[in-house]
This record gives sequence, C-alpha cells and structure tokens, in this order.
Amino acid sequence: MAEVEVPHPREVFDLQGQEAAEAAFEDARARGRLHHAWLLTGPEGVGKATFAYRAARRLLGAMADPDQGLLASDPAHPVSRQVAARSHPDLLVLEREGADGKPRKVIPVDDARRLAEFFSKSPASAPHRVAIVDAADDLNVNAANAILKTLEEPPPRGVLLMVSHSPGRLLPTIRSRCRRLAFRALGVEDTAAFVRARAALGVEESLRLATMAEGAPGRALQLAAAEAIAMDDAARDLLADLPQLDEAKALSLADSFRGGEGPARFALLFDRLAERVHALAVRRAAEGAGGLDRWAQAWETLQRLPREVEALNLDRADALFTALSELRQAART
Repeated sequence: MAEVEVPHPREVFDLQGQEAAEAAFEDARARGRLHHAWLLTGPEGVGKATFAYRAARRLLGAMADPDQGLLASDPAHPVSRQVAARSHPDLLVLEREGADGKPRKVIPVDDARRLAEFFSKSPASAPHRVAIVDAADDLNVNAANAILKTLEEPPPRGVLLMVSHSPGRLLPTIRSRCRRLAFRALGVEDTAAFVRARAALGVEESLRLATMAEGAPGRALQLAAAEAIAMDDAARDLLADLPQLDEAKALSLADSFRGGEGPARFALLFDRLAERVHALAVRRAAEGAGGLDRWAQAWETLQRLPREVEALNLDRADALFTALSELRQAART
C-alpha cells in the first residue's frame, strides 16, 4: 500500500458532513450569544478537531472562504498562516503531543494551568482569545480540575473549544458548564470516497477501511496510514487456520511488534482479531452452534490484553501467543 499522509487538524481547511454543527456555532456567533465553552462530542475521527481549528481561525479574524463552508477561512490569510505555524499569540492548544513532538499518555496538570493565565490577558491582536483542548478525554484528574476552575470564571472575550470522544468520562461539572455540539459519523460510502480522494487506494480497500472506521473519515485515513488492511488480512488468516496455528506466520507477526511502530501494529491486530471474533460469535449464535462461552472468553481476552500490555509493560509477543492459545481452544469446541 502506498504511504498515506495524515495531516494534523490545524493543517486541514475543509470539513465534510458537519454542516449542522457549524450552523449552530455560526448562528450563536452572529447573534452575539457565543458561549464561552463548547464541548465537541462524537466518535473519534469525524472532524471535531478540524472544526475547532476552523472556528478558531474565524474567531481570530481570518478572512472567510465561502466555497468551503460556513466556518472556512482563506488558507493564505495571515491568521491562517499563524495558526498553521502554531505562532498566533491569541491561540492556546492543549494536546497529548509534548514539546518534543512525542505523544504523552495524558495532558498533564501543568499544561492545563496555563489556561488561567492565558485567559487572564486581553487579546493581543484578535477579537478573541481561543483555547483548544484536543482531547478533553486525555486530561488527568488534576488537569480536569484545573480546567474546571477556568470554566467557573468565564473569561471575557475568551472561547474554549474542547474535543471529546467520550463525554461520559468527563466530570459532570465540566459538561454542565459547556454548550455541547454533536458531530456524527458519515456513511460508509462517503467515508470511502473521502479516503480515495486522499490516498492511492481502490474502491474495495477504501470501503474496507471505511467499514473498520464505522464512517469516521479521519479514523479511516489513520487506518490507511497504519496499513490496517494488512493487519485485517493477518487476523483473517490466523482465524481461518484455527485450530491449527502457522507458527512461522505468528512469529513473523510477533517480530513486527518491535520498534517504534510495534505498539500500534500490536493494538491494531488485536482490534481486528476482536472484531472478527465478535462477528464469528454472532454468526454462530444465529446458527445455533455451541461453544459460544469459549468464543466470548477469547473476545474478552483480545479486549483486555492490549490494556494490560500498555499499563504493565508486558511482552507483546507473549500476549499474542496467549490470545492465540485461547482462540485455538475456542475453535476446538
């Protein structure tokens, strides 16, 4: 598969399928009733962060680009260039990516505390000061409490845009102080077309990725970049061989879990195995076949092991063979 580039949301100027959310935000802005805090909710990869940057550019004074939707901005405008370069003085972004460019497990409290100081100042060159939290789900407990303090004292001319894939995990006091904007997944066909427009993929591959991503365009593009088709094929082949096991194939997969991309490949393989086992169990239940308890146990193991490997720094190869052992037992029932 050809290499696929996944741009950061700050570099994306178009957004598809979220016209209702943009209309609600623009209506509030046009009527002078812009809430100080917005919670952007919906599945991961549907465009919430892209929306946040589109809204931020307009709030910071970028010139509109009507051809690309209500909140679109001219990419050549100085404000758009400053946002893309992460140099706008009136924009603060909190994200898991650290100063060194590497992802962190959480957004730490020290980052969240910067919000209060940021909003305590008047805009330097724009109509508003804007902060983006991408994503609020990544805030640790202390960071969430620091965000709450900012929400309790709304800043004048300040707007906070918080992305959340799982709003139920947030503090109720945070949710209650935000206006919620819901973002929906696109259909599989639209998502597949989105992927094909940005990657050299055929119709069948793009549809498989769109189905895996459940209609989330950004997620589908990330899966394309992660070579999810190859991992899905590997999961299919492993299950097709059961209860036999191709030791050479399994060892090759285990070896691919090493290196910088290893953790992502491991998580993706387990995700594809779990999805296929779930589909298999549903099919067997409909057919009245037995052994469902074993398949359910194997599915639970596929769900649990990646979390344990990450939390306890366990060996990924050992985890794979543990899972394969349970799958072989389930296949013998």
